[in-house]
Amino acid sequence: MKKIVSRRRIHASALVVLSLCLSLFAHAQESPILSTNSPTAGIVVLPKSVPDPLEPLNRVMWNFNVGLMTDVIKPTSKIYRFVVRKPVRTGIGNFGRNLTYPGRLINNLLQGKWGGARDESYRFVCNTTVGVIGFFDVGTKWKIPKSDADFGQTFGKWGWKPECFLMLPVLGPSNERDTLGFAADTAANPLLYIAPYKFEANNPLTYLGPYTYFTYAVMYNDLADTVGEYVRFSQAEMDPYSEIQYAWTFARENQVADFQVKGKPDEASLETLESVFFTYQDLGFPGRGKTRSAFIPATGRKLKFTFWLQPGKAPVVYIVPGLGSHRLAENSLALAELIYKNGFSVVNVSSPFNSEFMENASTTALPAYLPADGHDLHVALTEIDRRLNVLYPNRLGDRALMGYSMGAFDSLYIAATEPTNQLPLIKFDRIVAINTPVRMAYGISKLDEFYRAPLSWPETNRTDNIENTFLKVAVLSKLTLTPRSSLPFSAIESKFLIGMTFRFMLRDIIYSSQRRNNQGVLHHAIHNYRREPVYQEILQYSYQDYFEKFAIPYYAAHGLGADAPETLQNAGDLRTYDAGLRANPNIRVIVNENDFLLADEDLAWLRATFTPEQLTVFNRGGHLGNLINPTVQKTILGALAGLKTFAPGIPASPGP
Repeated sequence: MKKIVSRRRIHASALVVLSLCLSLFAHAQESPILSTNSPTAGIVVLPKSVPDPLEPLNRVMWNFNVGLMTDVIKPTSKIYRFVVRKPVRTGIGNFGRNLTYPGRLINNLLQGKWGGARDESYRFVCNTTVGVIGFFDVGTKWKIPKSDADFGQTFGKWGWKPECFLMLPVLGPSNERDTLGFAADTAANPLLYIAPYKFEANNPLTYLGPYTYFTYAVMYNDLADTVGEYVRFSQAEMDPYSEIQYAWTFARENQVADFQVKGKPDEASLETLESVFFTYQDLGFPGRGKTRSAFIPATGRKLKFTFWLQPGKAPVVYIVPGLGSHRLAENSLALAELIYKNGFSVVNVSSPFNSEFMENASTTALPAYLPADGHDLHVALTEIDRRLNVLYPNRLGDRALMGYSMGAFDSLYIAATEPTNQLPLIKFDRIVAINTPVRMAYGISKLDEFYRAPLSWPETNRTDNIENTFLKVAVLSKLTLTPRSSLPFSAIESKFLIGMTFRFMLRDIIYSSQRRNNQGVLHHAIHNYRREPVYQEILQYSYQDYFEKFAIPYYAAHGLGADAPETLQNAGDLRTYDAGLRANPNIRVIVNENDFLLADEDLAWLRATFTPEQLTVFNRGGHLGNLINPTVQKTILGALAGLKTFAPGIPASPGP
C-alpha cells in the first residue's frame, strides 16, 4: 500500500496521473458479443492484466484498506506529523530503507544487475557512516543511483508470470508471486534475527517481536505523509480498485520499454498530455477544504461539495470540472488553489457526467441532453449556495461560475439560459469558460478517433506497441519531468493515451447510468463486487455507441420521441444558444487554437460571438495543456477581475 499512496508525490512524475487514467482498461479484450469475423479487425486489443479470479474478496479487502486509511491512519497521522516534524520523519524513512540493504543486494545479484549491487553497496556504506546509520541519505546527495530490487522482481526475472491478483490487508496490491517475494524479503531483513520472537503465555504481544514493531512503525511513518493523497484518490475515482488492479500489472512488469519514437509526433496531443503538470502545489491544500452536502429536492438526495472560504467576506467561485471528473480531481484542486490564493472563496462540485452527480443530483438516468444536464447543474449550484449562506451568513460576495472542458460547456449553457429560467436559480456575476468545446458531436467523434489511433499500426504488432506505450508511461512515472519536457510519444501514442483517458470516463458513465436504470442493453449483470464481465462488455462501446444505443433510446422514450437524434445533436451545440450568449456581457472564454475538440468553424464562431474583451485565444496548449503557464493563469485570474464582496444572490433558506 505504501507504493500506492506514495505514487503521486513521486511528483517526480506528472505522468503518474495519466498512468492512473490508463489503468482501468484492465480487461479491455475483445468481447464475444461484439466480435467480428476477424478477431482483431477494427478493434483495439489491449494488453491483459494479471487475472483477478478473487475479485469479490479483493474488493472487500480494498474497502477494508480504504476504511483503515480514512478512519484510522489519516486522523492519527495529523497528530503524528505535528509531534514528529518532517526532517525526523524523513530520517526514519531513510533509516528503514538503509536497513533493508541486504535484500536489495541479494536481488540485484540474483538478477545479474552487477552495477545495481555496486551502487546499493556504495549507498549503504555512505549512508551508514556519514549518514549516521542511515538517518541521512547522503547517497542521494552525492548522486549515487538507487537500484531497488526485491524477490518479487527476481521471480519475475526468472520467468514467473503471476496468475492471480491479490489485495492484501494493509500492504495493498500484490499477486501470488510478489506475496511469496514479500515473505522472502522479510527473511532477508537482518532485524528479523535481532532479539527474535519469544512467547510468554501471559503476554500475547510478545508474538510480535522487534521486526514487526519496526516494520509497522516505518510503514506508518511513510503513510503519514501520503495517506491524504491515498484517501483523496479513493474518493475521486468511481472505481479506484480497478485502476490499481491494472496499474499494478505494469508497475511490476520487468520488460524494458523501447523509448524510440517511431513516427512523427503530434504537437497538440503532446501538449494536451502536459495537463497532468497542472496540480496543486501545497500538499496540505486539499485537506484544508471542507466537504458538506446540499439537499436536492428533485432527487430527494444530498450532493456533496468541497469548499475553501476566505477568513472574511469575499467573492466566491464555483468550479465545474471536465467530462466525468470529480470535485477532488487534480485539475479541479489545482484551479481551486490558484483562485483561493488570490483572494477568492472557492467551491468545487463534480461534473454532471460523474457518478457522484449522476446518482444524487440528476433528474435523468444518464447525461447526454444539455438542457437537462445544465438545468440539474444550475439547481445543484443554487442549493449549494443556499446551504453555504445558512452555514456562513454574510461571507459570500459576488458569485462566479468557472468551468473547464465539459464543465465550461455546461457553464456557457447556464450563462445563455439564465434570463429564461422559471425557477429562482442563482445568478452569476461572472461566467468563465476554459477550453470549452462548441459541438458535442464533433468532440465525441475526436475522442473516438483518438482511441482508434493504434489501428494505424499493423495488426500483427499492434497490441505489442500498445503494451510498450504503457511501459513507457510506467517508466516515466518514476522520473522527474517538467512542463515542456520532450515526451517520448509518437502521434499515434499520444492520441491513444488521450483517447483511453476519455474512454475510461465513458466506462464509468455507462456503468453508473445502468446501475441506476438498466436499459437492458448490456448482456452481463451489474454487480458491485464482481464487475469484470460487465466491464469487458462496456469497454467495447464508443462515445458514438453511447449516444446511439443508450442516450437516443432513453430520451426517445422520455419526451423527445422520434426527434431524439436531431434534438440531442442540436441541444449539444452551443451555436443553438447564440442569442443568449451574445446577450450576456459577463461571459469570459479562454481557449487554445490547437485544441483538438475545436474545429476551425468552431473557432470562427467563438470569435464572431464574443468580443475581444470576452474571448482570449492562445495559439498553443492543446486541450488544457497550458494551464501551468503563468500567462494562462494570469488570464484566468483576470477573467474574475471586478467581482465585489457584497452579497446579492438568492435569499437564504434553511438547509436540510
